[in-house]
Amino acid sequence: MKKGKKQEKGELRPEYKLSDFTGPLVRGKYAKRLRESSNIVVLKPEVAEAFPNEESVNSALLSLMKLAQTTTGLTKRSSGRSKARAA
Repeated sequence: MKKGKKQEKGELRPEYKLSDFTGPLVRGKYAKRLRESSNIVVLKPEVAEAFPNEESVNSALLSLMKLAQTTTGLTKRSSGRSKARAA
């Protein structure tokens, strides 16, 4: 079985005509908008090894958020008065 001719980069396929496109052709025209609206996160390989699936990542992050919320509250000594003033 013969393979077809390789298309050179930057060339349109035969079924397309340049006149079919209105305006200038811009590469990556919507890339910024897609990046801003996307919720895809790329993990480093060492992090991906620690979490086998989406559920384990979400579970770990939710527990970290819960821990952060409980530990960032006010402490007993945060009333604004020092012991010397109170006495």
